[in-house]
Amino acid sequence: MQYRSLGRTGLQVSEIGFGAWGIGGQMWKGGDDKQSLKALHRAVEKGINFFDTALAYGNGHSESLIGKLLEEREEELLVATKIPPFNQRWPAQGTLEEAFPRHHIVNSVETSLKNLGQDCLDLVQLHVWDPSWARDLRWHEALCDLRQMGRLRFFGISINDHQPQTAREVVERGLVDCVQVIYNIFDQSPADELFQLCSEKRVGVIVRVPFDEGALTGKVTPDTHFSRRDWRSRYFAGERKEQVWERVQKIVSETGIELEQLPALALRFCLQPKAVGTVIPGMRRVEHVEANAAVSDLGSLEEETLQILRSQRWEKNFYP
Repeated sequence: MQYRSLGRTGLQVSEIGFGAWGIGGQMWKGGDDKQSLKALHRAVEKGINFFDTALAYGNGHSESLIGKLLEEREEELLVATKIPPFNQRWPAQGTLEEAFPRHHIVNSVETSLKNLGQDCLDLVQLHVWDPSWARDLRWHEALCDLRQMGRLRFFGISINDHQPQTAREVVERGLVDCVQVIYNIFDQSPADELFQLCSEKRVGVIVRVPFDEGALTGKVTPDTHFSRRDWRSRYFAGERKEQVWERVQKIVSETGIELEQLPALALRFCLQPKAVGTVIPGMRRVEHVEANAAVSDLGSLEEETLQILRSQRWEKNFYP
């Protein structure tokens, strides 16, 4: 496992982090706590030291599982969590007072600390973001106060889906230590401006959704069926599975890889920008951990392959 600096925080994070949405349950079908804990422990054994969770993942269940991991391991592990919007609007909607009033920020941090069994959080992120909030700094004041109290070390924002430009002002003004953003072979928009700006301002970058919710694993075909409980039944609704499969076949054909190699290729693509500190694929099983962790040692992609992948950019939004 290779490690990188997460912006100006000084934190040395594993290139491959553990995305812990899935282990929270509720919106994902399959898996159980016993299986999740095995995956978490295997991640540590494979050198993963960065775990990204959120209070909203299973109403704190994901945090509690990671809390068990922290209790049982002696290694120094880093955990990032997120404060959900008070008005429960996803993506961000409403005023700052409606989404992140001070009392909600404080209460959420205290709840996360309890779930994780910790006295101080390594990284806290606002789970949604509206650029207008960069001009109303009450959220920033609340987080700075919590940092001064020793309840958190660093803080940042998780940028709304496919909207990297909305973080520009907050990064330029140095108001956050980190940003979390969607970046993958299909959605390459953060590379247009945001990554360079983050490098200049020494703001850490956490990349989420490297597999485009499974599209870039090669396992979503026209015949794939998702149960109603699985939120991906909405993400891949209608003709979207056919669209995804057609584009995946093009990537495989033009790069000359086998379909089974696509997930590793997708992760290597995400690791290419120097601004990226860590990529956090979702993991619920030991086999996910082993496959993803192994990618860190494969090195950089050749320029010819990068050019092919850059040409696969796809402007879409399946979330609404």
